[in-house]
Amino acid sequence: MENHLELVAKSYDKGIDLGRRGIDLYKELPEHIRNNPGYPLFQKMQMDGILSDSGRQEIIDYLSPTTDMNFIDLGCCLNLMFGGYNKWPSTYYGVDISSKTIQLLHEFVAKNNLTIGSLYCGSMHETPFDTNFFEIGACIGSLEYFEKDFVEKAITEVYRILKPYAKFVLDVPDIGSPECEITMVIEEYLGRTDKFDMSCYEFEDMLEDYFEIEIKEKVGPMIQYFLSCKK
Repeated sequence: MENHLELVAKSYDKGIDLGRRGIDLYKELPEHIRNNPGYPLFQKMQMDGILSDSGRQEIIDYLSPTTDMNFIDLGCCLNLMFGGYNKWPSTYYGVDISSKTIQLLHEFVAKNNLTIGSLYCGSMHETPFDTNFFEIGACIGSLEYFEKDFVEKAITEVYRILKPYAKFVLDVPDIGSPECEITMVIEEYLGRTDKFDMSCYEFEDMLEDYFEIEIKEKVGPMIQYFLSCKK
């Protein structure tokens, strides 16, 4: 697990370095991927903005952030910059395994004079936050990189840091779908192989002890779950 965490971190670090130079890896894919029969589907998902959509209106509507809420964004990537989370009235806390992602977010916060909670570089399965600290949270586009044992550790950590009846949105791959298959090919090329090894039904069984599933929706290659904490 530690080796894979490091590979995922390095892949996103590389993406940040190239992004600072104006290079988008998703637009520089090699010929064997561009010739893949599923590539046009990937292009359509890009155009429709549904590859891993952390900025969906449905998410903000469900979480209903207010000024008295703490919001945890696990595997946050650049959601604060591009997902609209900087405009939410809740207090933002971000966690990401990529140190260069966290560095870029610190620069964004300083440049825009934002008031946030904190940004933490580390894994979502071991966070520094107090028990029962967050009213709302999300984990979008992150769990697909990990196998069942890690995913369960992440879920129990989310449960620990959420308050009773807190709301949380997460997504997992729609394994076997055409959208997921081409996305997995591309993620492997980028150096962050998808390791998720459960059907949605197995995943839902895992959630059962911790969360009530209130909404379940397919979004591109992923399935998004809108959850209420069972504490």
